[in-house]
Amino acid sequence: MSLALQNVTKKVGPSTHISDVSLELTSGSLNVLLGPTLSGKTTLMRLMAGLEAPTSGRVFADGKDVTGLSVQKRNVAMVYQQFINYPSLTVYENIASPLRVAGLSKAEIDARVKEAAALLRLEPLLSRQPLALSGGQQQRTALARALVKRAPLVLLDEPLANLDYKLREELREELPKIFAASGAVLVYATTEPSEALQLGGSTATLDRGRVTQFGPTVEVYRRPVDRTTAEVFSDPPMNFVTADISKGIASLPGNVTLPCLGPLSGLPDGQVTLGFRPNHLHLKRLAGDAVVVHATVSVVEITGSESFIHVRHADQEWIALTHGVHELKPGAPVEIYLDPEKMFVFGADGRLVAAPEPSAAAA
Repeated sequence: MSLALQNVTKKVGPSTHISDVSLELTSGSLNVLLGPTLSGKTTLMRLMAGLEAPTSGRVFADGKDVTGLSVQKRNVAMVYQQFINYPSLTVYENIASPLRVAGLSKAEIDARVKEAAALLRLEPLLSRQPLALSGGQQQRTALARALVKRAPLVLLDEPLANLDYKLREELREELPKIFAASGAVLVYATTEPSEALQLGGSTATLDRGRVTQFGPTVEVYRRPVDRTTAEVFSDPPMNFVTADISKGIASLPGNVTLPCLGPLSGLPDGQVTLGFRPNHLHLKRLAGDAVVVHATVSVVEITGSESFIHVRHADQEWIALTHGVHELKPGAPVEIYLDPEKMFVFGADGRLVAAPEPSAAAA
């Protein structure tokens, strides 16, 4: 099936939860909704499913206007981060429940349940009831129930958050393949840019109920149309600094100057905003044109394999993401390096002016 939203808006009292959203999702496609908490991802999914009606705008399925059609009259499968299972039924019966409602034969139900159980590592648990399961096992049960339904529209709202790392990685790879093979439209909501990149497909970035950009995931990451999209698609958030361009030199606060190379080349004189991702703020010179900046450590967050180093320079607060363990004390001086080849350039209106070449952006 195909799904199209045309100028959809959802208001609740004086608050606008979704603002003038238009999207076209094609059969067999994977579509990621990426945005922070309260950006509108769940509300948008509920509008797609028919659980809520838009205040204005239209929703179309295979070209048919289904705006006023209730969820009971649509063939939709939806899984929330907070899993929902029937506590009085076994895992087997929970998974089988939509198939029994649909009137499938006992043999067909059994085959589908066992297939889904195998994929989601639920075979030893089929006779148990949900209250005897861990949170991750209950979430897998809810996912299996959505899988066996084989609905043409599948909505997954942060569905892997409660699973262990290994299974989460496996399902990120397997779920898109499974649903794409059925021709279903798969919509997957997440707050994590890294998860969007791992899933691939297309991504819609959301900010306060607005879709700021929609397109192939890697393209949205590499060329965010504006500063807001760049912030949404960066974790930790993208660093920003104002720069004055004059005669091929970019002047930053604190008497720092960058040569206008790469994305900065050819810019007219004037003021712009430069953006650079935390993994492009280095503690050592990795490129010949990188410029040293003298900063002060604010705080260091060590995750084990990586360190998030918060620094301050001339009233600018930046975050550097580096590999390994770096034990730097708050208040200590530190040298960091900016590479002009890896800068995103935004105009006064916040729109993207120039972006790094893909090879530079990925490094």
